[in-house]
Amino acid sequence: MSLGPVMLDVAGTELSAEDRELLQHPAVGGVILFARNYQNPAQLAALTASIRALREPHLLVAVDQEGGRVQRFREGFKRLPPAGYYAALYQQSPVAARQVAQHMGWLMAAELQAVGVDFSFAPVLDIDRGLSRVIGDRAFGEQAQTVSDLTGAWMQGVRLAGMVSVGKHFPGHGGVTADSHEALPCDERSFETLWQEDMLPFGHLIAQGLEAVMPSHVVYPCVDDAPAGFSSAWLQTILRGKMGFQGAIFSDALDMAAAAAAGDFVGRAQAALAAGCDQLLMCNNRVAAMTVVEALADYRDPAAQARLARLYSRHFTPLAQVQQHPYWAEAETLLEQFAAYSVSGVTLAYDPTTRGGTVL
Repeated sequence: MSLGPVMLDVAGTELSAEDRELLQHPAVGGVILFARNYQNPAQLAALTASIRALREPHLLVAVDQEGGRVQRFREGFKRLPPAGYYAALYQQSPVAARQVAQHMGWLMAAELQAVGVDFSFAPVLDIDRGLSRVIGDRAFGEQAQTVSDLTGAWMQGVRLAGMVSVGKHFPGHGGVTADSHEALPCDERSFETLWQEDMLPFGHLIAQGLEAVMPSHVVYPCVDDAPAGFSSAWLQTILRGKMGFQGAIFSDALDMAAAAAAGDFVGRAQAALAAGCDQLLMCNNRVAAMTVVEALADYRDPAAQARLARLYSRHFTPLAQVQQHPYWAEAETLLEQFAAYSVSGVTLAYDPTTRGGTVL
């Protein structure tokens, strides 16, 4: 059975009978996990093993594990810094900041693989312009060059651990104030500005073999009246054509308020696939998810399936073995430095809210 075009969520810390039946539907290709699916590493490893055992090849298993306020698995995992921490270090020493970013990328990937997770929806490639509260310190900096430099190092660490990266939110979510979870943002800037600034980090990582991209639910009228994730102009003409991207494209969550611009749930799914998405995130609405899955029961895209098949983790190395890697001790030392920085009185801006059931 090949990988289908829909990535779903599950309700609890183990699979229900309904979950098992739905996840075997041919339109399903993956599972995204949230904080509600986690109790401890052993439980999570059992959950991912049960997901993988359902089908061959197994469903992709993903999570948002960026660090900072967007880290679904916390107790029992290392608490990763927000991306804004690397940006602050970069002001003092670009070399040191790149080293920390690389080690933290490796640590994130190594811990996730140890419990059977294929990849995280990271890194955020948006530029922090001081406008978007939903981005903020999730961004690796306020300048395109800083973001490019740090995310390149972060991706190298992730790749060293055997995991792929997913750059988001193409072509850039940092230029709007509205939160696309709650409204439909519109970025009125010119394409030239977007190309020379916000899209630079994407181009930089694409040149280094970035494996996947998630477009934003933001409208950029300079190119299209549809949000980027529903726009063939953005995904096919620009991302694949002009920028040469050959990896997989994931839609942002179809339950977000901004996605309503593309119609009902089936309409959103069909529009995203037509625009060029390879897999759709359909979360937090089981009734709608079942409707979408049934509507796409006969959908087949061999090229998309091939791109998705390249996203599997290369190995699920047990944590005890991971801890023998030289990077583990180095990462622990770097985390101690972050902890000291956080209580030094020069703390970064944190948002205490956590969207434990929302794709970010």
